[in-house]
Amino acid sequence: MFKNKITQALLLGAGVSVAAASFSAMAANVPAGVKLAEKQELVRGNGTEVASIDPHKTEGVPESHVIRDLLEGLVNQDGDGNTVPGVAESWETKDNRTFIFHLRKDAKWSNGDPVTAGDFVYSFKRAVDPATASPYSWYLEMTTMKNAADIIAGKKDKDTLGVFAEDDNTLRIELEQAVPYFVKMMGHTTVKPVNQKVVEKFGDDWTKPENFVGNGAYVMDNWVVNERIEMKRNPYYWDNEHTVIDKVTYLPIENQVAEMNRFLAGEIDITNELPNEHFRRLEKEHPEDVAISGNLCSYYYGFNNAKAPFDDVRVRKALSFAIDRDIITKALLGQGQKPAYFLTPEITAGFDPVAPEYAGMTQKERVAKAKELLKEAGFDSSNPLNFTLLYNTSENHKKIAVAIASMWKKSLGVTAELENQEWKTYLDNRRQGNFSVTRAGWCGDYNEASSFLSLMQSNNSSNDPRYHSKAYDDIMAKALDSTSDAEREALYVEAEKLLAKDMPIAPIYQYVKARLVNPKVGGYPRNNAEDKMFTKDMYIIAE
Repeated sequence: MFKNKITQALLLGAGVSVAAASFSAMAANVPAGVKLAEKQELVRGNGTEVASIDPHKTEGVPESHVIRDLLEGLVNQDGDGNTVPGVAESWETKDNRTFIFHLRKDAKWSNGDPVTAGDFVYSFKRAVDPATASPYSWYLEMTTMKNAADIIAGKKDKDTLGVFAEDDNTLRIELEQAVPYFVKMMGHTTVKPVNQKVVEKFGDDWTKPENFVGNGAYVMDNWVVNERIEMKRNPYYWDNEHTVIDKVTYLPIENQVAEMNRFLAGEIDITNELPNEHFRRLEKEHPEDVAISGNLCSYYYGFNNAKAPFDDVRVRKALSFAIDRDIITKALLGQGQKPAYFLTPEITAGFDPVAPEYAGMTQKERVAKAKELLKEAGFDSSNPLNFTLLYNTSENHKKIAVAIASMWKKSLGVTAELENQEWKTYLDNRRQGNFSVTRAGWCGDYNEASSFLSLMQSNNSSNDPRYHSKAYDDIMAKALDSTSDAEREALYVEAEKLLAKDMPIAPIYQYVKARLVNPKVGGYPRNNAEDKMFTKDMYIIAE
């Protein structure tokens, strides 16, 4: 862990020359006097069946939960969200454009082979290679890694990417622009390494348990689709001696009531969520199990800006204004969620948003304005607006969709037909633009406003609403060029103002993370705003 905030700022690349320094990474830190259970096994609810466990083929939170245990990148996070060493035991930069990472000599793959700088070179090139078709390739472009944008666009060969193995344990990464938060970005799923020999031998089948080779604290042991993923300790993991939990199981339970019941029956140790309608009862009857923390995520509805009538800003604004966010957050959810009028959560580091004008209106005033806008766009009782609202299968998402559809019907005479799809199909249709309005959520890939605001840039492949604004792109480009934190924040505020003006999405609420956690689970990271949990940092306490 970092010794002090000054050291942390230096190592995260605050524009100061940093000498290489080595720090111990997080591992299970069992307090003195705590008696450990004889059986060290953890069972987690994961919300849904993962689309993949290939870090270069995924884009969702459920997948990241699983991959975090199986693969380790250059850096990790501790329970408080601080960036700590992973495969890289230290790093340095003089200008925030060239970064040198020094890799552990004892880092190994689960087949016993050493993890080398060449593995990261191969993996980063694979992530940007158009042939991989990574839904998150844009992430490397956002780092400004040299030539990443041109490689993704098919203009340059993947071998021109600005990443180099100076030797087996020294990785050099060159950026096109100075990025002061670059090291933070290296904790993301998409920049985790894969084993070249295994991927090239088995192709897409490399993720099957019998073929899987990873470098994380755990390895695949059993995968029954739509039932469970089971992992066991990786004996070759460099910090295996400090890992306590021997086995972790992920259950893809989409129904929160079913998940809650299995937790109360003692079958699950950590749930993915908890059912909204049972929250108050659980808080009263099982206070020791309810865990609530701030979460760096936003819940919103995305409009298909490329599809009529949602290519009309008046329609988008009317639907957004008519959503009563106070009812959603206080009556329907009631766990501490905040009404959202901007994409970036207020808890984001270094960001102080300015509420848009419609946020200061009463709901009655917003509805009146919505009716006016909808009529201007040609929709009224004689020509009502009808469309389909897409969401992924989840009782909580369904309840919100039903409530919002009711608001639209009651206040505007608009009919939204609800359509739920299982996770993988929903992601595919959203990416391909097969929707009119869709539920969406975004969790920060790192704790900085650009992690949210870059989502709406024209060149972002995760920009499912298909919002294209040169003015917005220019603001974000200026923010990236800025060397002043104050100037960069001011530009982020301008970006949010433009989103409120163009309304490509309707922000609904800022998340908190509410779940059930068995008190016997030690090391649960209650203060990690990105909800990044590593099983290697947890342990089971004897009852």
